[in-house]
Amino acid sequence: MSKRIQEKGILAKLLEKGIQLLIKKECKKIGKININIIASSIQIIKGIIQKIHIIAKDINYKDLLFDQIELEANDIEIIYKINNKELKFKNNFTIKFKITLSENSLKKILLSNNWNWIGDMISKEILNHAKLEDIEIKNGQILITTSKDIQTKNEVENVYIKAENGKIFLENKTYNKSIKIPIEDKVCIKNINIRNNLINIFANSSISFD
Repeated sequence: MSKRIQEKGILAKLLEKGIQLLIKKECKKIGKININIIASSIQIIKGIIQKIHIIAKDINYKDLLFDQIELEANDIEIIYKINNKELKFKNNFTIKFKITLSENSLKKILLSNNWNWIGDMISKEILNHAKLEDIEIKNGQILITTSKDIQTKNEVENVYIKAENGKIFLENKTYNKSIKIPIEDKVCIKNINIRNNLINIFANSSISFD
């Protein structure tokens, strides 16, 4: 038995493996994933986890592509059956998370069959065109290429992304228009920035098991 497992506790390591399997089952694809559970074996037996910290890369969840997701949750109550490694959560809790999106991931999402309706909605609502054709992130800015129809020359517009009232908004200052991107009500967006041509979204979300 390795020294690291002895220091952390066998139950914490088993829980980490179990959560990893659950996450992989929910995703179409997931690259590297690191799960860190902070709790002693006695706490786990009592059904208490002080903290869970997860970092995952190259995620495909229902054709939503994320370059990286980092999340953290505290004070979680669980029921963990050691014999069959069954894990259930008892209480509602809040997770803090950060999502990182590259130009390539954003482009694939907005042009995919499942999510292109969002891209076309953005194009119609704030860019006055019918269809989103392409998207780029350059020098900390989002550039969206749109078209009215197949015979019309494509146009490129600068679009700003921001967090406001817990939601994500895209704004086109040329037409003085903005649009709220649809997300689940339980998700609260705290901040958004673009660093090194990557979109970083910081948010909280309640997790309910009622």
